[in-house]
Amino acid sequence: MRVHFIAIGGSVMHNLAIALADKGYLVSGSDDFIYEPSRTNLANKGLLPEQLGWHPDRITEDINAVVLGMHAKADNPELLKAQELGLQIYSYPAYIYEQSKEKTRVVIGGSHGKTTITSMIMHVLKVLERDFDYVVGAKLEGFDTMVRITKNAPLIVIEGDEYLASAIDRRPKFLLYHANIALISGIAWDHINVFPTYEEYVEQFRHFIESIEEKGTLVYNKDDKEVQALVSENNSNINKHGYKMPAFTINKGVSYLKTGKGEVALQIFGKHNLSNLAGAFTVCEWLGVSRDDFYKAIGSFRGAARRLEYVADYGGSVVYKDFAHSPSKVRASIDAVKEQYPTSKLIAIVELHTFSSLNEEFLREYRDTMRQADEAVVFIDQNSFRQKNIKPIETLTIKKAFNREDIIYLNDVQSLETYVGQLSPKGKNLLFMSSGNFGGINLVNLSDKFFNS
Repeated sequence: MRVHFIAIGGSVMHNLAIALADKGYLVSGSDDFIYEPSRTNLANKGLLPEQLGWHPDRITEDINAVVLGMHAKADNPELLKAQELGLQIYSYPAYIYEQSKEKTRVVIGGSHGKTTITSMIMHVLKVLERDFDYVVGAKLEGFDTMVRITKNAPLIVIEGDEYLASAIDRRPKFLLYHANIALISGIAWDHINVFPTYEEYVEQFRHFIESIEEKGTLVYNKDDKEVQALVSENNSNINKHGYKMPAFTINKGVSYLKTGKGEVALQIFGKHNLSNLAGAFTVCEWLGVSRDDFYKAIGSFRGAARRLEYVADYGGSVVYKDFAHSPSKVRASIDAVKEQYPTSKLIAIVELHTFSSLNEEFLREYRDTMRQADEAVVFIDQNSFRQKNIKPIETLTIKKAFNREDIIYLNDVQSLETYVGQLSPKGKNLLFMSSGNFGGINLVNLSDKFFNS
C-alpha cells in the first residue's frame, strides 16, 4: 500500500504518516515548510522529504491514496496532478475513517476541553492495559506519538475538530469519523473565518450529532445550555447520556473528587477540568470501564501538555501556562487558578494570536473574561497583524472589548519581558495563556525574571 502526504509537516499529518509507516505502508510526502518537532520526527523514521516544495513529478499512478493536509491549497501542483491521474484523495480525517471502519470510534468534540478529555480517556485505557488506537492534537505524557493506527486494536479514540477537513473538503473534520460514541463538551463561538456567525458555528455541532452511527451514543455536557438545546431537539436513533460537574473539594492546594467510596486526590484542578473528567468518566463507562478502575487510574493523570501546565514555582509563587485559544477558555483558566490559590493575587497574561481573536467584532466575546484576575495583561505580537494582513488594534479597543479600564496592553516581546521583570512576585501567581508562543519567548526564562524581580 503506497500513500503520499501533501503537506506532511502538519502536527497530525506527520504523526499519521509515521503511524502508517509503522503499519508497513510505503509512505512519501512533501511540504514547503517543515518545522520542529515534525522535522526531527520524520527524519528519525526516514520520511523527511529530500527537498522542500511541491514536486508533481512524484505523483504517479502507483500511489494508492493521497492524503491532503489543510495547509495545502486547492491549486497545489501535486494535488492538481493527483486529480488529473484520478487518484484517490482523502483529507486526513477521511483517511483515518478508512483505517478504522471496523473499530469502535470514540470522537471527542466541543469548543473546549477536547484534548484534555481525549487524553484522560487514553490515560485510563493505558493504565488498564486496554488495546486501542488514537488521534490526539497534543503530545501526551506516556505516548510516543499523537497518532496510533494498528490492524488489530478494536477501539480508536479521536480528538474531533470542527475546523474544515481540507481545501477541497469543506466539511468539519469531526463529521468524517462517523462516531459510534461521540462527546460534546460545550459550544462557544470560534473559527469566525470559516463560520462568520454564531448560528453557523452551532449548526456544525447539530450535524455532528446527526453523524453518529445509528444506535450509537452521544455523551454531552448538561451544564452547557447550547449543547442541551441541540440534544433536546435531536430525534436520531441514538443513546443520549448527559454528565454534570462532579462534587469536589480543595484542601491545601490539592483538588479531591468526591465519590461514593470516599475522596480521590487529583493532580489536576479547576472546574473546567472536573467537568472534563466527568465527560471522560461517562465515555469510559460506555467502554466497559468500572467506576473503581476509573478512579484508580485518573488519580495519576497529570494533565495534557499546555493545558494549565505547571512551569515553575519559587517562594510560594507559581507560574502556569495554558493553551487558551478562546474566550471561554481564558475565563475558565483564570477562574481555576484563582479558585486553587484563593489567597494569592493572580497576574494573567493572554496572547491574542488566532484570526478570530484579532478580529475587532469577535473581540467582544472576551467581555469580562479576565474579571477574576488581579492584574490583566493582553499581549499581541505586532508580527501577527502583518502576517494576517489585519489592521493593528488600539489600546482603547482592547479595554472596551474586555470591559476593563485597567487592562495592560503590550505589543512586543521586549515590553512583555520588561513588564514581567519589574513585577514583585511575593504573594502573586502568574498565568500565561496563548495558542501561540508569545513571540518565541522562553517562558521558563521569563518565569526566572518574575521570581528574581
